[in-house]
Amino acid sequence: MNADPHPWACNLSQLYAEVWARLTRGVHDRHAPARHPTLATVTSDGRPQARTVVLRAADKTAGSLDIHTDLRSAKVGELRITPFAAVHVWDASAHLQLRLEAHVTLLTGPKVAAIWASVAAASRLSYGSTPAPGQRIAQALDYKKVADPESFVVLRLAVATIEALHLGPNHRRAQFDRSDNWAGTWLAP
Repeated sequence: MNADPHPWACNLSQLYAEVWARLTRGVHDRHAPARHPTLATVTSDGRPQARTVVLRAADKTAGSLDIHTDLRSAKVGELRITPFAAVHVWDASAHLQLRLEAHVTLLTGPKVAAIWASVAAASRLSYGSTPAPGQRIAQALDYKKVADPESFVVLRLAVATIEALHLGPNHRRAQFDRSDNWAGTWLAP
């Protein structure tokens, strides 16, 4: 009989710790699955929108995640109307799916000056292109990339719930809620 290759999936507190370890790894390791999660928002007419983003910060103590984007992007407009988002991560090596729900705060200007200062010069070009993201252009490369700190926004996600589904020899599913201090409960997979 083979031992479970992911013993952390058998215990709620270990599973919760593993979730945050993998999220944190995504911030620092560009090859980690959590580096590029899917962020889902809702349009003003109730339609779902999902896109791949880059995870820039994960704080287990605060229960928060940061994502950087252009202030003029559609997701920012959507979040101004409905300040909630879902995040999805699939970690194939761990057989682990993460689904998080969060309240999103948009941080701009002086509140993000120190973060902007730490963004690599090449990455700054992602914030301030002309025309704005999502605008029609005549040809594929009819845009200019200009670093503009006024177009830089940090999406600060205050995680409300985390659902972890481990697809191991025996599937395990758990939910962790901020409202119960992340104690966790098992769910049927």
